[in-house]
Amino acid sequence: MPLHAKLFLALGALSAAASVVLGAAAAHMANLQVGTTLPLFQTALQYHQFHALGLLIVGLVASNHPSSRWFLAAGILMIVGTLLFSGNLYLRSIAGFNDWHAVTPYGGAAYIGSWLLLAIGALRLGKHRG
Repeated sequence: MPLHAKLFLALGALSAAASVVLGAAAAHMANLQVGTTLPLFQTALQYHQFHALGLLIVGLVASNHPSSRWFLAAGILMIVGTLLFSGNLYLRSIAGFNDWHAVTPYGGAAYIGSWLLLAIGALRLGKHRG
């Protein structure tokens, strides 16, 4: 199995575990329960969980098609999206840190791009060049 496929699988599993820990911790955070930041946190958590599973999918597909640059790029963008989108919303909701709020849309674009690259990679399966 290629290294990038292993990394995507491991990071996908770790990301899923982290999302469970964050969700459980948030259930006990009083500032999230009474404040206006709960919707931000819930959005971050939902996208985080969904894309942790997406990263696992990319890792599995990349393990069967190690030369596909499309799957490699899709995995990288899922990681970037998680850091920029979910990570930024976590910072805003938990720590009240809003200085980087402008990068959130870039994380969303990375998420969208990752799924588009996964689709392109799937459509190109069987062609000579990945």
